[in-house]
Amino acid sequence: MTKCHVLYLACTAAIVGTSLGAAPSAAARTAHVVRPGESIQKAVDAAVPGDTVFVAPGTYRESVTIGTDRVTLRGAGPRTVLQPAPAATRAAGTCAADGNGICVTGTKDRKVQGVTVTSLTVSGFTKNGVYASATDGLTVRRVTAEKNGVWGIAAEGSVRTAFRSNTARDNGDAGLFLANSVKEEQGATDTQGTVVQGNRMEGNRIGVTVRRLRDLTVARNRMTGNCAAVFVVGDENKPKAGLVTVRDNRIERNNKSCPKTPRLDALQGSGIVLTGAEDSLITRNVITDNAGSSPLSGGIVLFKSFVGTTSERNRISGNVLSGNSPADLVNADTGQGNTFEGNSCRLSRPAGLC
Repeated sequence: MTKCHVLYLACTAAIVGTSLGAAPSAAARTAHVVRPGESIQKAVDAAVPGDTVFVAPGTYRESVTIGTDRVTLRGAGPRTVLQPAPAATRAAGTCAADGNGICVTGTKDRKVQGVTVTSLTVSGFTKNGVYASATDGLTVRRVTAEKNGVWGIAAEGSVRTAFRSNTARDNGDAGLFLANSVKEEQGATDTQGTVVQGNRMEGNRIGVTVRRLRDLTVARNRMTGNCAAVFVVGDENKPKAGLVTVRDNRIERNNKSCPKTPRLDALQGSGIVLTGAEDSLITRNVITDNAGSSPLSGGIVLFKSFVGTTSERNRISGNVLSGNSPADLVNADTGQGNTFEGNSCRLSRPAGLC
């Protein structure tokens, strides 16, 4: 591992050989450069707030944990690949032992702030490609997460997260997953403006899952070949999941078939599903050719949650839908105040929603 004390832009030009768009700074920062055969984790451990760890092209058989504020982990694009370390080298209780590729971890008392993970591939981990817990202002950008056992890129208990311009494909569950907590029963938490934008999800069980969260936007993504594209999930806990905006996405042919699980029916042909959510806006999406025989199949589907919680006061407006089966719009929920206005579609259940 080598170090150079230079401005971000100068260091990028001199070492990586390409402009990565970092803004000039009045104060020098440290760039830690990692080449094949060297340890990414050692470089991350040496970094202080404001530093960047540049990972040169190559395949790195290791997992990486980041717990320092404002550290950037930057690869050289798809040619920088993280894959699982040999089992014998995975110390108990570590990111690697837990089956994850990159872990960004704060604590119950203090969220890790301002971390960026960008321009690399995480592939083949038994659990998650990138997993974040207790973070504030995390950015994951231009990351490819593929063939991981559970989630491609995930954030739990985090605020102000930005997932932008990533590719998540062929992961066992959700390509992108965001939740309040996966281990505790509690009401939905406010993400303070989390954004999922400009990503591509294909071949996953679900493209994007938003679980028990509020104040979040899913925009301008493309989802195809999943069992379901977007799931907004709530339950009986208070406050309910909601205030989620799903807009300007292109959702087509999400017709992969996925079997039933203990908490979810079999999936196939689901575009956008709201279950147990309130006060959300689904607008200006193009949703085509999603077809299946699951109770959750259809272009845009409102459905009671697993525990019977209804969806209420959601607005479905200005979407363009065609070729979805059993219908473009499906309201299988008995919740009050849900509205369907200005959508371009041909078939709905019940009739009259188009």
